[in-house]
Amino acid sequence: MIISVNVKKLGKKIASVEPTPFEIEGIPMTAEELVTACVRSCVAAYNSRIDNCEPRCISDEQFAAMEAAGKMAFGLPFSDKKANVNEAVQTALQAFDDGLFRAFVGETELESREQEIKIGENSEVTFIRLTMLAGRIW
Repeated sequence: MIISVNVKKLGKKIASVEPTPFEIEGIPMTAEELVTACVRSCVAAYNSRIDNCEPRCISDEQFAAMEAAGKMAFGLPFSDKKANVNEAVQTALQAFDDGLFRAFVGETELESREQEIKIGENSEVTFIRLTMLAGRIW
């Protein structure tokens, strides 16, 4: 199933969020299943990048785009260690329980793991990472 996940573009000074096609397995029926499916898909993509990693030349256009974004990235992993799917899923679910990120399907906020969701092909999903600020309030 392909869903549309809203992703913030890196390096933009103006908050630029664009929908990105995202492939997951199956049809999630609860918030927990949605988070699990998304994490499994991301871990699989990460692990496949490690397996298929080859140094490559970049074009002048790619170089200019990276320079404009303020980040030079060549698609090479920093480590040969693959991610553990089960650990990643548990970490993401714990972060969801702890309120470190919010998840929305359409305009409906997912408030608990057990919350039932209605999701279909090209449904819009948004994950918002919350930043904890340190310091004094007064």
